[in-house]
Amino acid sequence: MPLLNQPLILGQQFIAGQWLMGEAGVFQSYNPITGQCFEPNMSYATPRQIEQALLKAKSAFVAYSNTSLLKRAEFLLVCADEVSKLDNRLVERAIQETGYSEDRILTEKKRIVYQLHLFADLVKSGDFLDIRINTALPNRTPTPRPDLRYVNKALGPVVVFGASNFPLAYSVLGGDTVSALAAGCPVIVKGHNSHAGTCEIIAQAIERAIQRCDMPNGTFSLLFGEGNDIGQQLVKSPHIKAVGFTGSTQGGKALMKTAEHRDEPIPVFAEMGSINPVVLLPDTLEKNAADIAKQFVESFTAGAGQFCVSPGLLIAIDTPALQVFIDNVSTALANKPANVMLNEGIHQSFQTSLNAMKAHDDVNVIALGQKVVQTEGCFTQATLLQTQANSFLMSESLKEEAFGHAAILVVCKNMSDVLKVIESLPGQLSGTIQGDETELVKHQELITQLSEKVGRLVVNNFPTGVEVCEAMVHGGPFPASSDTRFTSVGTASIQRFIRPICLQNTPEMLLPDSLKNANPLKLNRLVDGVYTRKSIDF
Repeated sequence: MPLLNQPLILGQQFIAGQWLMGEAGVFQSYNPITGQCFEPNMSYATPRQIEQALLKAKSAFVAYSNTSLLKRAEFLLVCADEVSKLDNRLVERAIQETGYSEDRILTEKKRIVYQLHLFADLVKSGDFLDIRINTALPNRTPTPRPDLRYVNKALGPVVVFGASNFPLAYSVLGGDTVSALAAGCPVIVKGHNSHAGTCEIIAQAIERAIQRCDMPNGTFSLLFGEGNDIGQQLVKSPHIKAVGFTGSTQGGKALMKTAEHRDEPIPVFAEMGSINPVVLLPDTLEKNAADIAKQFVESFTAGAGQFCVSPGLLIAIDTPALQVFIDNVSTALANKPANVMLNEGIHQSFQTSLNAMKAHDDVNVIALGQKVVQTEGCFTQATLLQTQANSFLMSESLKEEAFGHAAILVVCKNMSDVLKVIESLPGQLSGTIQGDETELVKHQELITQLSEKVGRLVVNNFPTGVEVCEAMVHGGPFPASSDTRFTSVGTASIQRFIRPICLQNTPEMLLPDSLKNANPLKLNRLVDGVYTRKSIDF
Protein backbone atom coordinates (compact mmCIF):
# COMPACT_ATOMS: atom_id res chain seq x y z
CA MET A 1 0.00 0.00 0.00
CA PRO A 2 1.46 3.44 -0.83
CA LEU A 3 2.70 5.31 2.20
CA LEU A 4 0.42 8.33 1.75
CA ASN A 5 -2.69 6.11 1.84
CA GLN A 6 -1.82 4.59 5.20
CA PRO A 7 -3.43 5.83 8.44
CA LEU A 8 -1.52 8.76 9.88
CA ILE A 9 -0.63 6.96 13.11
CA LEU A 10 -0.20 3.20 13.03
CA GLY A 11 1.24 2.53 16.48
CA GLN A 12 4.18 0.69 14.94
CA GLN A 13 7.97 0.64 15.02
CA PHE A 14 9.95 1.83 12.00
CA ILE A 15 12.75 -0.69 11.56
CA ALA A 16 15.13 -0.34 8.65
CA GLY A 17 12.57 0.77 6.09
CA GLN A 18 9.57 -1.19 7.39
CA TRP A 19 6.68 -0.32 9.67
CA LEU A 20 6.18 -3.25 12.02
CA MET A 21 3.76 -3.71 14.88
CA GLY A 22 5.72 -4.17 18.09
CA GLU A 23 5.28 -7.60 19.60
CA ALA A 24 6.00 -6.81 23.26
CA GLY A 25 2.66 -5.26 24.19
CA VAL A 26 0.77 -2.03 23.66
CA PHE A 27 0.18 1.29 25.40
CA GLN A 28 -1.79 4.47 24.76
CA SER A 29 -0.80 8.10 24.73
CA TYR A 30 -1.88 10.19 27.71
CA ASN A 31 -3.35 13.68 27.58
CA PRO A 32 -1.94 15.62 30.57
CA ILE A 33 -4.69 18.24 30.29
CA THR A 34 -7.65 15.86 30.53
CA GLY A 35 -5.91 13.03 32.38
CA GLN A 36 -7.25 10.57 29.81
CA CYS A 37 -5.52 8.05 27.54
CA PHE A 38 -6.50 7.99 23.88
CA GLU A 39 -6.22 5.80 20.81
CA PRO A 40 -4.73 4.30 18.75
CA ASN A 41 -2.75 1.71 20.64
CA MET A 42 1.00 2.20 20.35
CA SER A 43 3.31 -0.80 20.53
CA TYR A 44 6.53 -1.90 22.19
CA ALA A 45 9.40 -3.58 20.32
CA THR A 46 10.64 -7.02 21.35
CA PRO A 47 14.36 -7.72 21.91
CA ARG A 48 14.33 -9.52 18.55
CA GLN A 49 12.96 -6.44 16.77
CA ILE A 50 15.47 -4.22 18.54
CA GLU A 51 18.29 -6.49 17.39
CA GLN A 52 16.95 -6.32 13.84
CA ALA A 53 17.22 -2.52 13.93
CA LEU A 54 20.75 -2.75 15.34
CA LEU A 55 21.93 -5.14 12.63
CA LYS A 56 20.44 -2.98 9.89
CA ALA A 57 22.10 0.14 11.31
CA LYS A 58 25.43 -1.66 11.27
CA SER A 59 24.98 -2.83 7.68
CA ALA A 60 23.91 0.66 6.56
CA PHE A 61 26.92 2.40 8.12
CA VAL A 62 29.49 1.89 5.37
CA ALA A 63 27.15 2.95 2.59
CA TYR A 64 25.65 5.90 4.42
CA SER A 65 28.92 7.22 5.85
CA ASN A 66 30.43 7.15 2.35
CA THR A 67 27.68 9.18 0.71
CA SER A 68 29.05 12.35 -0.80
CA LEU A 69 28.78 15.57 1.17
CA LEU A 70 26.34 16.97 -1.38
CA LYS A 71 24.10 13.90 -1.24
CA ARG A 72 24.09 13.87 2.55
CA ALA A 73 23.27 17.58 2.64
CA GLU A 74 20.47 16.98 0.15
CA PHE A 75 19.04 14.27 2.43
CA LEU A 76 18.91 16.73 5.33
CA LEU A 77 17.19 19.31 3.14
CA VAL A 78 14.63 16.76 1.94
CA CYS A 79 13.95 15.84 5.59
CA ALA A 80 13.31 19.54 6.20
CA ASP A 81 10.98 19.67 3.21
CA GLU A 82 9.01 16.66 4.42
CA VAL A 83 8.65 18.11 7.93
CA SER A 84 7.55 21.45 6.47
CA LYS A 85 4.77 19.71 4.58
CA LEU A 86 3.31 18.05 7.69
CA ASP A 87 -0.17 19.42 8.31
CA ASN A 88 -2.21 20.34 11.38
CA ARG A 89 -2.52 16.71 12.42
CA LEU A 90 1.06 16.88 13.70
CA VAL A 91 0.30 19.99 15.75
CA GLU A 92 -2.95 18.56 17.08
CA ARG A 93 -1.32 15.30 18.12
CA ALA A 94 1.61 17.05 19.80
CA ILE A 95 -0.75 19.31 21.75
CA GLN A 96 -2.78 16.28 22.88
CA GLU A 97 0.31 14.43 24.05
CA THR A 98 2.12 17.30 25.80
CA GLY A 99 -0.36 19.98 26.81
CA TYR A 100 1.80 22.57 25.06
CA SER A 101 0.27 25.46 23.13
CA GLU A 102 -0.02 25.57 19.34
CA ASP A 103 2.58 28.35 19.23
CA ARG A 104 5.04 26.23 21.17
CA ILE A 105 4.62 23.25 18.83
CA LEU A 106 4.89 25.41 15.71
CA THR A 107 8.05 27.00 17.12
CA GLU A 108 9.61 23.57 17.60
CA LYS A 109 8.60 22.54 14.09
CA LYS A 110 10.28 25.65 12.65
CA ARG A 111 13.33 24.86 14.75
CA ILE A 112 13.60 21.38 13.22
CA VAL A 113 13.42 22.80 9.71
CA TYR A 114 15.93 25.56 10.43
CA GLN A 115 18.32 23.14 12.12
CA LEU A 116 18.24 20.76 9.15
CA HIS A 117 19.11 23.63 6.81
CA LEU A 118 21.90 24.77 9.14
CA PHE A 119 23.50 21.32 9.21
CA ALA A 120 23.04 20.88 5.46
CA ASP A 121 25.12 24.03 4.98
CA LEU A 122 27.72 22.69 7.40
CA VAL A 123 27.94 19.37 5.54
CA LYS A 124 28.27 21.09 2.16
CA SER A 125 31.08 23.30 3.50
CA GLY A 126 33.04 20.29 4.74
CA ASP A 127 34.40 22.41 7.60
CA PHE A 128 33.54 19.73 10.17
CA LEU A 129 36.05 17.42 8.45
CA ASP A 130 38.87 19.64 9.80
CA ILE A 131 41.19 18.60 6.98
CA ARG A 132 44.93 18.89 7.69
CA ILE A 133 47.57 17.88 5.20
CA ASN A 134 51.32 17.76 5.67
CA THR A 135 52.94 16.86 2.38
CA ALA A 136 55.94 14.56 2.28
CA LEU A 137 59.45 15.92 2.86
CA PRO A 138 61.59 13.05 1.54
CA ASN A 139 64.81 15.05 1.71
CA ARG A 140 64.35 16.33 5.26
CA THR A 141 67.22 15.54 7.61
CA PRO A 142 67.90 13.81 9.84
CA THR A 143 64.63 11.95 9.05
CA PRO A 144 62.28 12.33 6.09
CA ARG A 145 58.64 13.21 6.69
CA PRO A 146 55.95 10.97 5.17
CA ASP A 147 52.81 12.34 3.50
CA LEU A 148 50.20 12.73 6.28
CA ARG A 149 46.53 13.56 5.78
CA TYR A 150 44.06 14.10 8.64
CA VAL A 151 40.29 14.05 8.28
CA ASN A 152 37.26 13.44 10.48
CA LYS A 153 35.03 10.49 9.70
CA ALA A 154 31.73 9.17 11.02
CA LEU A 155 31.94 7.34 14.33
CA GLY A 156 29.36 4.62 13.64
CA PRO A 157 25.69 3.86 14.39
CA VAL A 158 24.25 6.11 17.11
CA VAL A 159 21.38 5.60 19.57
CA VAL A 160 19.36 8.71 20.42
CA PHE A 161 16.98 8.84 23.38
CA GLY A 162 14.13 11.28 22.74
CA ALA A 163 13.54 13.86 25.47
CA SER A 164 10.21 14.30 27.25
CA ASN A 165 10.11 18.10 27.24
CA PHE A 166 10.68 18.81 23.52
CA PRO A 167 8.41 16.55 21.43
CA LEU A 168 9.97 17.84 18.21
CA ALA A 169 13.20 19.75 18.84
CA TYR A 170 14.85 17.14 21.10
CA SER A 171 13.08 14.09 19.83
CA VAL A 172 13.01 11.96 16.68
CA LEU A 173 14.53 14.62 14.43
CA GLY A 174 16.05 16.82 17.11
CA GLY A 175 19.59 18.03 17.51
CA ASP A 176 21.14 14.66 18.38
CA THR A 177 19.62 12.91 15.37
CA VAL A 178 20.37 15.71 12.93
CA SER A 179 23.99 16.10 14.00
CA ALA A 180 24.56 12.33 13.87
CA LEU A 181 23.01 12.04 10.40
CA ALA A 182 25.06 15.03 9.26
CA ALA A 183 28.21 13.29 10.49
CA GLY A 184 27.36 10.19 8.44
CA CYS A 185 26.06 8.00 11.26
CA PRO A 186 22.91 5.85 11.02
CA VAL A 187 20.56 6.61 13.90
CA ILE A 188 18.23 4.48 16.01
CA VAL A 189 15.85 6.66 18.01
CA LYS A 190 14.29 5.33 21.17
CA GLY A 191 11.13 7.42 21.04
CA HIS A 192 9.67 8.90 24.22
CA ASN A 193 6.47 7.14 25.22
CA SER A 194 4.89 10.44 26.31
CA HIS A 195 4.55 11.61 22.72
CA ALA A 196 4.69 8.40 20.72
CA GLY A 197 2.20 9.51 18.08
CA THR A 198 4.14 12.71 17.45
CA CYS A 199 7.30 10.63 17.10
CA GLU A 200 5.66 8.40 14.53
CA ILE A 201 4.49 11.30 12.38
CA ILE A 202 8.02 12.73 12.25
CA ALA A 203 9.44 9.27 11.50
CA GLN A 204 7.07 9.00 8.54
CA ALA A 205 8.55 12.25 7.21
CA ILE A 206 12.06 10.81 7.56
CA GLU A 207 10.94 7.65 5.77
CA ARG A 208 9.74 9.70 2.81
CA ALA A 209 13.07 11.55 2.75
CA ILE A 210 14.97 8.24 2.78
CA GLN A 211 12.90 7.04 -0.16
CA ARG A 212 13.31 10.26 -2.13
CA CYS A 213 17.08 10.29 -1.61
CA ASP A 214 17.58 6.53 -2.00
CA MET A 215 19.38 6.21 1.31
CA PRO A 216 20.18 2.69 2.57
CA ASN A 217 17.72 0.80 4.77
CA GLY A 218 18.98 1.07 8.32
CA THR A 219 19.90 4.75 8.01
CA PHE A 220 17.13 5.46 10.50
CA SER A 221 14.89 3.43 12.83
CA LEU A 222 12.33 4.36 15.49
CA LEU A 223 11.66 2.06 18.46
CA PHE A 224 9.54 2.15 21.59
CA GLY A 225 9.99 0.10 24.73
CA GLU A 226 8.69 -0.26 28.25
CA GLY A 227 11.02 0.38 31.17
CA ASN A 228 14.81 0.39 31.03
CA ASP A 229 15.40 -2.89 29.19
CA ILE A 230 15.26 -1.37 25.70
CA GLY A 231 17.83 1.28 26.61
CA GLN A 232 20.16 -1.27 28.12
CA GLN A 233 19.93 -3.54 25.06
CA LEU A 234 20.62 -0.66 22.69
CA VAL A 235 23.60 0.70 24.63
CA LYS A 236 25.11 -2.73 25.24
CA SER A 237 25.02 -3.65 21.55
CA PRO A 238 28.48 -3.88 19.97
CA HIS A 239 26.99 -2.30 16.83
CA ILE A 240 26.42 1.04 18.59
CA LYS A 241 29.33 3.49 18.78
CA ALA A 242 27.81 6.47 20.63
CA VAL A 243 24.71 7.56 22.54
CA GLY A 244 22.83 10.86 22.64
CA PHE A 245 20.65 11.38 25.71
CA THR A 246 18.64 14.23 27.21
CA GLY A 247 16.94 13.52 30.50
CA SER A 248 17.43 12.96 34.20
CA THR A 249 20.74 12.61 35.99
CA GLN A 250 19.71 9.15 37.16
CA GLY A 251 18.91 8.00 33.62
CA GLY A 252 22.06 9.49 32.14
CA LYS A 253 24.29 7.91 34.78
CA ALA A 254 22.70 4.50 34.23
CA LEU A 255 23.46 4.64 30.50
CA MET A 256 26.99 5.90 31.16
CA LYS A 257 27.61 2.97 33.49
CA THR A 258 26.37 0.48 30.90
CA ALA A 259 28.49 2.03 28.16
CA GLU A 260 31.57 2.09 30.37
CA HIS A 261 31.31 -1.62 31.21
CA ARG A 262 31.03 -2.84 27.62
CA ASP A 263 33.94 -4.79 26.16
CA GLU A 264 34.36 -1.74 23.94
CA PRO A 265 33.35 1.32 26.01
CA ILE A 266 31.56 4.01 24.04
CA PRO A 267 30.78 7.68 24.75
CA VAL A 268 27.39 8.64 26.16
CA PHE A 269 26.72 12.28 25.44
CA ALA A 270 24.18 12.95 28.17
CA GLU A 271 22.62 16.32 28.92
CA MET A 272 21.20 16.02 32.41
CA GLY A 273 20.03 18.18 35.32
CA SER A 274 20.73 21.85 36.00
CA ILE A 275 19.31 24.56 38.26
CA ASN A 276 20.89 27.41 36.25
CA PRO A 277 21.86 29.97 38.93
CA VAL A 278 21.06 33.66 38.45
CA VAL A 279 23.10 36.20 40.44
CA LEU A 280 21.36 39.52 41.09
CA LEU A 281 23.94 42.21 41.77
CA PRO A 282 22.66 44.92 44.16
CA ASP A 283 23.25 48.13 42.18
CA THR A 284 21.53 46.76 39.09
CA LEU A 285 18.68 45.39 41.19
CA GLU A 286 18.19 48.83 42.73
CA LYS A 287 17.83 50.38 39.26
CA ASN A 288 15.85 47.64 37.50
CA ALA A 289 14.15 45.43 40.11
CA ALA A 290 10.71 45.54 38.48
CA ASP A 291 11.95 44.78 34.97
CA ILE A 292 14.26 41.97 36.12
CA ALA A 293 11.42 40.46 38.17
CA LYS A 294 9.15 40.46 35.13
CA GLN A 295 11.79 38.80 32.94
CA PHE A 296 12.53 36.20 35.62
CA VAL A 297 8.87 35.21 36.03
CA GLU A 298 8.44 34.83 32.26
CA SER A 299 11.60 32.73 32.06
CA PHE A 300 11.03 30.37 34.96
CA THR A 301 7.33 29.75 34.26
CA ALA A 302 7.69 29.19 30.50
CA GLY A 303 6.51 25.69 29.62
CA ALA A 304 5.72 25.11 33.32
CA GLY A 305 9.46 25.35 33.94
CA GLN A 306 10.08 22.20 31.90
CA PHE A 307 13.18 23.56 30.19
CA CYS A 308 16.71 22.28 30.72
CA VAL A 309 17.83 25.86 31.36
CA SER A 310 14.91 27.11 33.44
CA PRO A 311 16.36 29.42 36.13
CA GLY A 312 15.78 27.48 39.34
CA LEU A 313 18.15 29.37 41.64
CA LEU A 314 18.40 33.07 42.46
CA ILE A 315 21.35 34.39 44.47
CA ALA A 316 21.24 37.93 45.89
CA ILE A 317 22.57 40.09 48.69
CA ASP A 318 20.01 41.24 51.27
CA THR A 319 19.19 44.87 50.38
CA PRO A 320 16.00 46.96 50.19
CA ALA A 321 16.11 46.50 46.42
CA LEU A 322 15.84 42.74 46.88
CA GLN A 323 12.52 43.18 48.69
CA VAL A 324 11.29 45.34 45.80
CA PHE A 325 12.26 42.52 43.45
CA ILE A 326 10.42 39.94 45.58
CA ASP A 327 7.29 42.11 45.69
CA ASN A 328 7.32 42.45 41.90
CA VAL A 329 7.84 38.71 41.43
CA SER A 330 4.94 38.01 43.78
CA THR A 331 2.63 40.34 41.83
CA ALA A 332 3.63 38.94 38.44
CA LEU A 333 3.44 35.34 39.61
CA ALA A 334 -0.02 35.82 41.07
CA ASN A 335 -1.26 36.42 37.51
CA LYS A 336 0.17 33.14 36.21
CA PRO A 337 -2.44 30.36 35.95
CA ALA A 338 -1.59 26.83 37.02
CA ASN A 339 0.23 25.13 34.16
CA VAL A 340 0.29 21.56 32.96
CA MET A 341 3.20 19.14 33.27
CA LEU A 342 4.07 16.76 30.46
CA ASN A 343 3.02 13.47 32.00
CA GLU A 344 2.08 11.76 35.25
CA GLY A 345 5.65 10.78 36.09
CA ILE A 346 7.05 14.31 35.70
CA HIS A 347 4.04 15.73 37.55
CA GLN A 348 4.53 13.45 40.53
CA SER A 349 8.29 13.94 40.57
CA PHE A 350 7.87 17.71 40.59
CA GLN A 351 5.39 17.62 43.46
CA THR A 352 7.69 15.33 45.44
CA SER A 353 10.70 17.58 44.90
CA LEU A 354 8.76 20.73 45.71
CA ASN A 355 7.29 19.25 48.91
CA ALA A 356 10.75 18.16 50.03
CA MET A 357 12.05 21.69 49.53
CA LYS A 358 9.12 23.19 51.44
CA ALA A 359 9.69 20.80 54.34
CA HIS A 360 13.33 21.82 54.68
CA ASP A 361 14.33 23.90 57.69
CA ASP A 362 14.66 27.63 56.93
CA VAL A 363 12.86 27.40 53.57
CA ASN A 364 9.78 29.59 53.10
CA VAL A 365 7.34 30.09 50.24
CA ILE A 366 7.46 33.77 49.24
CA ALA A 367 5.49 33.87 45.96
CA LEU A 368 2.90 31.67 44.29
CA GLY A 369 1.13 31.37 40.98
CA GLN A 370 -2.58 30.82 40.81
CA LYS A 371 -3.96 27.73 42.53
CA VAL A 372 -4.75 24.55 40.65
CA VAL A 373 -8.48 24.44 39.95
CA GLN A 374 -8.48 21.54 37.49
CA THR A 375 -9.48 18.22 39.00
CA GLU A 376 -8.02 16.16 36.15
CA GLY A 377 -4.67 16.13 34.43
CA CYS A 378 -1.21 17.20 35.55
CA PHE A 379 -1.56 20.84 36.60
CA THR A 380 0.76 22.50 39.12
CA GLN A 381 1.22 25.87 40.81
CA ALA A 382 4.33 27.98 40.17
CA THR A 383 6.31 28.53 43.37
CA LEU A 384 9.20 30.72 44.53
CA LEU A 385 10.88 29.78 47.81
CA GLN A 386 13.50 31.51 49.91
CA THR A 387 16.30 30.45 52.23
CA GLN A 388 19.49 31.86 53.73
CA ALA A 389 22.97 31.24 52.38
CA ASN A 390 24.10 29.21 55.41
CA SER A 391 21.11 26.86 55.13
CA PHE A 392 21.62 26.42 51.41
CA LEU A 393 25.31 25.65 51.87
CA MET A 394 24.54 22.89 54.38
CA SER A 395 21.91 21.19 52.20
CA GLU A 396 22.80 19.10 49.15
CA SER A 397 19.12 18.47 48.39
CA LEU A 398 18.44 22.17 47.83
CA LYS A 399 21.03 22.10 45.05
CA GLU A 400 19.10 19.45 43.13
CA GLU A 401 16.83 20.25 40.21
CA ALA A 402 13.06 20.34 40.76
CA PHE A 403 12.08 19.88 37.12
CA GLY A 404 9.22 22.35 36.76
CA HIS A 405 8.23 25.90 37.65
CA ALA A 406 9.80 26.09 41.11
CA ALA A 407 12.77 28.23 42.08
CA ILE A 408 14.56 29.15 45.27
CA LEU A 409 16.04 32.50 46.27
CA VAL A 410 19.19 32.30 48.37
CA VAL A 411 19.65 35.46 50.43
CA CYS A 412 23.29 36.35 51.18
CA LYS A 413 24.81 38.80 53.64
CA ASN A 414 27.60 39.90 51.33
CA MET A 415 29.58 39.01 48.20
CA SER A 416 31.62 36.49 50.14
CA ASP A 417 28.42 34.51 50.74
CA VAL A 418 27.52 34.76 47.05
CA LEU A 419 30.89 33.28 46.06
CA LYS A 420 30.52 30.48 48.61
CA VAL A 421 27.08 29.56 47.24
CA ILE A 422 28.41 29.41 43.69
CA GLU A 423 31.43 27.40 44.76
CA SER A 424 29.13 24.84 46.39
CA LEU A 425 27.20 24.16 43.19
CA PRO A 426 27.74 21.18 40.90
CA GLY A 427 28.18 21.75 37.15
CA GLN A 428 25.42 23.67 35.39
CA LEU A 429 24.23 24.20 31.83
CA SER A 430 24.00 27.95 32.34
CA GLY A 431 24.77 30.69 34.81
CA THR A 432 23.46 34.25 34.69
CA ILE A 433 24.61 37.57 36.11
CA GLN A 434 22.36 40.60 36.28
CA GLY A 435 24.77 43.51 36.65
CA ASP A 436 25.88 46.73 34.98
CA GLU A 437 29.36 47.22 33.55
CA THR A 438 30.69 48.88 36.68
CA GLU A 439 29.57 45.98 38.85
CA LEU A 440 30.88 43.39 36.42
CA VAL A 441 34.30 45.01 36.39
CA LYS A 442 34.23 45.18 40.17
CA HIS A 443 33.33 41.50 40.57
CA GLN A 444 35.74 39.73 38.24
CA GLU A 445 36.12 36.90 40.77
CA LEU A 446 32.38 36.24 40.50
CA ILE A 447 32.58 36.00 36.70
CA THR A 448 35.59 33.69 36.87
CA GLN A 449 34.04 31.41 39.49
CA LEU A 450 30.68 31.16 37.74
CA SER A 451 32.39 30.50 34.39
CA GLU A 452 34.07 27.45 35.91
CA LYS A 453 30.65 25.99 36.79
CA VAL A 454 28.73 26.49 33.55
CA GLY A 455 28.64 25.81 29.82
CA ARG A 456 26.98 29.14 28.98
CA LEU A 457 27.44 32.43 30.85
CA VAL A 458 24.52 34.82 30.39
CA VAL A 459 24.76 38.54 31.20
CA ASN A 460 21.68 40.75 31.69
CA ASN A 461 19.36 38.24 30.07
CA PHE A 462 17.82 34.92 31.08
CA PRO A 463 18.92 31.46 29.92
CA THR A 464 15.68 30.12 28.45
CA GLY A 465 15.78 30.22 24.68
CA VAL A 466 18.70 28.09 23.47
CA GLU A 467 19.62 29.49 20.06
CA VAL A 468 20.54 26.94 17.37
CA CYS A 469 23.64 28.42 15.78
CA GLU A 470 27.39 28.05 15.36
CA ALA A 471 28.30 29.68 18.69
CA MET A 472 25.90 27.92 21.07
CA VAL A 473 27.08 25.67 23.89
CA HIS A 474 24.44 23.52 25.52
CA GLY A 475 26.40 21.43 27.93
CA GLY A 476 28.51 22.01 31.00
CA PRO A 477 30.59 20.45 33.75
CA PHE A 478 29.23 17.19 35.22
CA PRO A 479 26.46 16.50 36.10
CA ALA A 480 24.95 19.07 33.74
CA SER A 481 26.41 16.93 30.98
CA SER A 482 28.53 13.83 30.83
CA ASP A 483 31.41 15.51 28.99
CA THR A 484 31.90 19.25 29.33
CA ARG A 485 33.95 19.40 26.10
CA PHE A 486 30.86 18.98 23.92
CA THR A 487 27.57 20.70 23.15
CA SER A 488 24.25 19.10 22.23
CA VAL A 489 22.98 22.20 20.39
CA GLY A 490 24.50 24.08 17.45
CA THR A 491 26.79 23.02 14.64
CA ALA A 492 29.60 22.10 17.05
CA SER A 493 27.40 19.23 18.27
CA ILE A 494 28.52 17.23 15.23
CA GLN A 495 31.89 16.78 16.93
CA ARG A 496 30.32 14.16 19.21
CA PHE A 497 29.78 11.77 16.32
CA ILE A 498 33.02 12.00 14.35
CA ARG A 499 36.53 10.75 14.92
CA PRO A 500 39.85 11.68 13.32
CA ILE A 501 41.84 9.36 11.09
CA CYS A 502 45.28 9.97 9.61
CA LEU A 503 46.18 8.50 6.21
CA GLN A 504 49.94 8.11 5.77
CA ASN A 505 51.59 7.73 2.36
CA THR A 506 48.25 6.70 0.89
CA PRO A 507 48.17 6.57 -2.94
CA GLU A 508 46.16 9.36 -4.56
CA MET A 509 43.66 6.95 -6.10
CA LEU A 510 42.75 5.61 -2.64
CA LEU A 511 42.24 8.99 -1.01
CA PRO A 512 38.71 10.33 -0.47
CA ASP A 513 37.88 13.39 -2.56
CA SER A 514 38.30 15.60 0.50
CA LEU A 515 42.02 14.68 0.69
CA LYS A 516 42.95 14.46 -2.98
CA ASN A 517 45.65 16.77 -4.27
CA ALA A 518 43.30 18.37 -6.79
CA ASN A 519 40.77 19.24 -4.04
CA PRO A 520 37.79 18.54 -6.33
CA LEU A 521 35.32 19.58 -3.60
CA LYS A 522 37.05 22.98 -3.20
CA LEU A 523 37.18 22.57 0.58
CA ASN A 524 39.10 24.84 2.91
CA ARG A 525 42.10 22.75 4.03
CA LEU A 526 45.13 23.31 6.24
CA VAL A 527 48.01 22.41 3.91
CA ASP A 528 51.49 22.64 5.39
CA GLY A 529 50.28 25.16 7.93
CA VAL A 530 48.30 27.40 5.56
CA TYR A 531 44.53 27.36 5.00
CA THR A 532 43.72 27.20 1.31
CA ARG A 533 41.19 25.95 -1.21
CA LYS A 534 43.85 25.53 -3.88
CA SER A 535 45.02 22.20 -5.22
CA ILE A 536 48.32 20.71 -4.14
CA ASP A 537 50.82 20.91 -6.96
CA PHE A 538 54.15 19.13 -6.96
